[in-house]
Amino acid sequence: MAVIALSSITSLRPSARARIIVERGVACAILAGLAIWLTVNLVHSPTQFFSVAVQGFNNGALYALIALGYTLVYGIIELINFAHGDLFMLGTVFSGYLLTTVLGQHSPSPLGWALFAGTLVCTMVFCGGVNVAIEFLAYRRLRRAPRLAPLITAVGVSFILQFIGLQWNGSKPRQWPSILPKGYFDCYGVRIYHGSLVAISVAVPILIALVWVVQHTKMGKAMRATAQDQDAARLMGINVNKVISFTFCLGGALAGAAGLMYQQIVGTTSYNLGYQLGLIAFTSAVLGGIGNLGGAVLGGILIGLIQGLNDGLPLGLGQQWSQSVVFTILILLMVFRPAGLMGSTHPEKV
Repeated sequence: MAVIALSSITSLRPSARARIIVERGVACAILAGLAIWLTVNLVHSPTQFFSVAVQGFNNGALYALIALGYTLVYGIIELINFAHGDLFMLGTVFSGYLLTTVLGQHSPSPLGWALFAGTLVCTMVFCGGVNVAIEFLAYRRLRRAPRLAPLITAVGVSFILQFIGLQWNGSKPRQWPSILPKGYFDCYGVRIYHGSLVAISVAVPILIALVWVVQHTKMGKAMRATAQDQDAARLMGINVNKVISFTFCLGGALAGAAGLMYQQIVGTTSYNLGYQLGLIAFTSAVLGGIGNLGGAVLGGILIGLIQGLNDGLPLGLGQQWSQSVVFTILILLMVFRPAGLMGSTHPEKV
């Protein structure tokens, strides 16, 4: 019997090697085709290429802020928080209401920019508080329940947040004035808008601060310990409930920051905005490797660049095919690298 088993395994090795060779060949062919497409567009219209790349990077930074909320929660309690996109939607409505209706800012001014900074803090606190309340009321009692229970609960919370957004924002998209600096400047023919620079200058420090908190603070170490093994973390004296609440607060704060930037750059809010943006951000987290902070940032930037290049390049498929292109790339990546670009596979704990 042992001889037969050994011979069967030996006979399978060539086919396994052939499968790996075929997969790598297909992957190389796809990457080569992508490189050729980018090169042709760069040669055909270099100014347009870099202009849409800058815009795509700007959108990618916003996607990364939202995607980090997904990946933080999943890394701690392995929950796909489908309500996170709708929390981002509430952040857009709250920031517009506070900055425009309450504070009365309708145009760029030094006072408006100062109040913009205050609105950023208030929106992050608001969304972080809402996320902590959701965790306490909806998710905490379901941590040891079957995985389907918290997943369905997250979908239910998503509908509740959408209803709140519907009552607050209305059924139609709502336009808001922007207090960000108007205009643009040319850099070797590439048009760079002042609002995009503000968005990047806000998003990048927040991302760096998050990495510092997770990697170099006591709470960050507790977060990593809880993500690895909650029971062992409890035995080491870590307050797991406090750590998980802090994680939800961080994720909500990031969604709030993204909500304000989106509201100021795009200028439109809608009660169903969280579905589309949340889906794109979740795709970014999966693309980079869900549970990995750097992967979420990388995935968000790549999705933003892919969308920007496809929509704006002269030889692209166009905006109507934008989501199809993004999800086709995601499917191909999941086939060849299921864990994502920076993710790693771990054996499931029994």
